[in-house]
Amino acid sequence: MRKISKNKGFTLIEILIVIGIIAILATIVIIAINPAKQFAQARNAQRIANVNAILNAIGQRIADNKGIFAGEFSVGGNDYICGVLPNPAEDVTDTMAVNDTDETGNLGCLVPTYIPALPMEPLGSSADQYTVVLTTTSRVEVCAPEAENETAVPDSAVICVIR
Repeated sequence: MRKISKNKGFTLIEILIVIGIIAILATIVIIAINPAKQFAQARNAQRIANVNAILNAIGQRIADNKGIFAGEFSVGGNDYICGVLPNPAEDVTDTMAVNDTDETGNLGCLVPTYIPALPMEPLGSSADQYTVVLTTTSRVEVCAPEAENETAVPDSAVICVIR
C-alpha cells in the first residue's frame, strides 16, 4: 500500500501575495506619515525655540543695562564687547549674523551670562544662520531665514520674532 504524504507549507504564489500586500501597506503608511515633512516641522520648531532664546537673551541684556545693548562688560575676569544692533533705517541690507566675528556685531557677549551657548542651526553647524536687526521702530527682530517651507515655493519660509 502506498502512503500519501501531506506536505505542509506555503506555495511560492502565497508568499509572493503576502509580500505584495506588505509592500502596499508599507507604501501607504510611509505616504501617510511623510517623514520629510515631519523632520522639517521638527527642525522649524527647533528654529523657533532658538530664535526665542536669542531674543530673550538680548532682551535680558538690554533690561540689565537700562535699555542699552552695546557696551563693554566683564564676567569672571573676562572682558566682552556687545556691538551695536544694526538698524535698517540707516542701511536696508544691514543685518547681523548671530556669531558675526567683527567687533560691531558679535553676540558672543551674551554667553554665558544671558544664554548658555549661541544656538546652532538644526541643519548647519553654526549659529550664523540667525540674523538680528533693530527695526525702524527700535524693536529687536531675530530671524531664521533658512526655515523650511512645506509649500511648493522653495526658500520662501522665514521665521522671525520681534520684541
